[in-house]
This record gives sequence, structure tokens and C-alpha cells, in this order.
Amino acid sequence: MVWERETREYDGKAKRVWSVRGAPDLVILQFTDDATAFNGVKRASIPDKGRINVEITTHLLERVAAAGVPTHLVARQGEDLVCRRVSIIPVEIVVRNVCAGSLAKRYGVPEGTKLAYPLVEHFYKSDKLDDPLMTEEHAVLFGWATREELAVCRALALSVNDALKAFWDGLGVDLVDFKLEFGRLPDGTVVLADEITPDGSRLWERGTGRHLDKDVFRRDLGDLSATYRDLYARVFGRPFVAGS
Repeated sequence: MVWERETREYDGKAKRVWSVRGAPDLVILQFTDDATAFNGVKRASIPDKGRINVEITTHLLERVAAAGVPTHLVARQGEDLVCRRVSIIPVEIVVRNVCAGSLAKRYGVPEGTKLAYPLVEHFYKSDKLDDPLMTEEHAVLFGWATREELAVCRALALSVNDALKAFWDGLGVDLVDFKLEFGRLPDGTVVLADEITPDGSRLWERGTGRHLDKDVFRRDLGDLSATYRDLYARVFGRPFVAGS
């Protein structure tokens, strides 16, 4: 079956959301080659980034689904994901296994410090406010999520962490941290939404500490297109071929 884009509903930093002709319960996520950092201050177009990310996120969403985590994924179609339509919960969940990025800056803990157990943090999903850190109480008091929904999000995020750590461990990659978004289906069921890509994860090559994620672009550490091609080859066991 081929799903057709109809109306462009939303433009994100690296994706566009489309309605689906004849299927109001579905949306299409179109992955682009755009890369941004520092809440859109730094921008560039990275060759093949969209295609690589859509293939990686499909693979990872299928893996976590096999581990029992419900997701919005229906199918991949070229550079698009066909997904069930959800109401996004405006609470980004970040799971951290190693201290890095904003966590290191906030508390002065050296980057690379391994955490004794996974740290789960909540951020308010708002580009205008630069996605501020918040507590569960903020989310409940401001009506962004219920306590029950947050408990489900946390449990699912930790299950995702278990599944992804095992996967990346097998490829000689340390899963440092990653962010997730969740959404509600029409019946209120909470499912994993959006994507799981190196745009929203920190992945360090074991032994060398080489970054295999968007920090390469964010911190000017090299060629992000080449880095993502390397990661693709690790994930799928074959080189990336554009247009394939």
C-alpha cells in the first residue's frame, strides 16, 4: 500500500508532518537533510541525513516494539515514516547513562562520568522557552500530563534504554543519553512517538570516545554526513548507498 501526503501540518527542525490522503488517523513524517543546534541558531544541510535517519529510526523503533514498547510506527515509505496520529505529550523524556552535555554543565560533573543507574529527566517541549528542565510536579500542575501518564512514560523510557543499550553494546558503541517523545492515541493509550536517531542521542565509540551523533555538528568535530554513514554501516552491516 502507498500512502500519499496531503496537507503539510507542521515544520520541525529536521522533519515535516503531513496528513495522509484518505486516512485521518495517520500522519506522514518526512525526514529532511536539515541539521540545527542551539535551538536553531546553527543550521546546515547535511547530505543524506534524512534518508539515513529514517532508516535508523525505523530499525530502532521496530527493535523496541519487539521488546514490548508500543510505538506510533506503521511503516517506512522511502524517506517518510507513516505513523498513527497521536496527541503529543509536551514532556520530553531524557534518559542518561553517562554524564554529558547539559547535565555536565549544570552540575559541574566531568563529562564522561558513568552514572550508577539511568537518570530520567523531564523537559518542557517548547522551542520558544528552549525546552527547560522541569519536574513531574510542573507537568501535572500545568496540565501537560497526568501522574499516571508520566509513570508510563518513565517505565517505557527505561525499557527503551534497556533494549537500545543492548543493541549498541553489540556494535561497540556506548549509549550515553537520548531523548524521547510520547503521545496519546485517541483512546488515551500512551505510545512512543517521534523518532530515535543520532540527532537526539549521544553515541560514543567504545575505546576511542569518538562521537557518532549530532554533537559532531554541534561541536564542530568533523563531517556529520560521513559520521552518519559510518553509523549506518555499523547498524546495517553494509555501506550506505544514496538513492538505494
